[in-house]
Amino acid sequence: MRKSVLLALAGAGLFVAALDAYVVVTLLPAMMGDLGLSIERFEQATPIVTGFLAGYVVAMPLLGAYSDVRGRIPIYAACVAAFAFGSIITATSGLWMFAGLPWLVAGRFVQGLGGGGLVPVSLALAADLYRDRSRTFALGAVAGLQEAGSVLGPVYGATLAAAAAMTGGWRFVFWLNVPLAAICGAGLVASGRTAKPAAPGVRRSFVDWPGAALLGAGLGALVLALYPDDPEHRAINALFLPAFAGAVILLAAYAWRQSRNLEPLIPRELLRTRAFAGVATANVLIGAALMVALVDVPLLGRLVFNLDQLASGLLLTQFLVGVPVGAVVGGRLAGRFGDRATGAMGIALSGLAFLQMSGWSSSELSLRIGPLRQADIALAICGLGFGFVIAPLTSAVLALTRAQSHGLATSLVVLARTMGMLIGLSALTAFGLYRFHQILGTPVLTDPDIGDRVKHLERLVAAAFLQEYREIFLIAAAMCLLTAAVIAFALRPPRTSGGT
Repeated sequence: MRKSVLLALAGAGLFVAALDAYVVVTLLPAMMGDLGLSIERFEQATPIVTGFLAGYVVAMPLLGAYSDVRGRIPIYAACVAAFAFGSIITATSGLWMFAGLPWLVAGRFVQGLGGGGLVPVSLALAADLYRDRSRTFALGAVAGLQEAGSVLGPVYGATLAAAAAMTGGWRFVFWLNVPLAAICGAGLVASGRTAKPAAPGVRRSFVDWPGAALLGAGLGALVLALYPDDPEHRAINALFLPAFAGAVILLAAYAWRQSRNLEPLIPRELLRTRAFAGVATANVLIGAALMVALVDVPLLGRLVFNLDQLASGLLLTQFLVGVPVGAVVGGRLAGRFGDRATGAMGIALSGLAFLQMSGWSSSELSLRIGPLRQADIALAICGLGFGFVIAPLTSAVLALTRAQSHGLATSLVVLARTMGMLIGLSALTAFGLYRFHQILGTPVLTDPDIGDRVKHLERLVAAAFLQEYREIFLIAAAMCLLTAAVIAFALRPPRTSGGT
């Protein structure tokens, strides 16, 4: 019972942090207005998003490995404290003497550090507390809470800000993080004093801090390089060249140190295994395919189905609900059928859903199977497939490592998926802009009436967008099916998977 309470508290803190990962999606206009930024120059708000992502990516390998040395609960408490402190900085941006945008970006970065550290530490804690079939279910439950937080973040932010309009609006959302984080952190520390892990193991002796710093800084620079800051006008970041060059230099320096260090940050035996290489590759592909759904489905609703902003966002609801549900169910299935079968089946299911979506027409939302829209069914299946694969891939990597490296191992799994999402977002923007202009070309409009000419152009633009998204969905389907093949090749059969 004590273990389940400990896991629930760890998952609750991760859930709160995950809410804030995407909470700014609906709060950005109000935040920009309070800071004196023009809503017409929306790209000015990009650092608010990239600041959190940079902290998130930098923290995962550092704090995941550090928890292997100092223990999960102390590092979890430190991450929760950093998240709460970042929330205070964010909530006070633009007030009194505090500078507007730089102070806000700094707050989001500190929030990202805390939130990013919570991901591997919570997953590693689940792996420490449970073994065998129970482990994959525990991993799925924690991952499900994280994904549920990400799903509910935008709605949570908008609802809470509206309800607290008289007491700070969007600032209240971040102030509320402080007591929530304190409850989760204090509860975990109090419960953890008497909880015994299922596999205590021997802690790592130390962390290669110079190597960890090089890896974290390199990944942070890569985040800055890959995130598109003005996608309506250019496919790459304005600072792409210097940021990418810096990332290459820093990561090359890390690789050099990794090859020479007697006890490197990432154990060499882990890097040499087929399963780890397969899981890392699979997670990069999964992250890229995931961005196709998260970015293109709402855009398709606005530009092709002529939905308003709220309706286009709600179009993604079935997908977003499917991911956390699939994460929990996938953990249960992996314990029964093995990591390889569950992971490959899950992502193949998403691939088939994308394949169906690649044939969508402009009247897709009017097609129904009984009382349900055909598009909603496809999106729900796609989300379930992405959820199914989370716990099996995490469990497969944990089976390769000793208990003293669980924090590092889980951070590498999540890190690969996060980097895949960033690479996918950058590539998706570049390809989308290129194909749209290529498909549309230079329209020849011969309609005598100006109104008819405008309507004709609108139809041509909508058709170009539809063709572009069909092709992107087809690419996503191919990536998912390739991922299924990678998982089937890289992971061991059920009788030896999951650490049994």
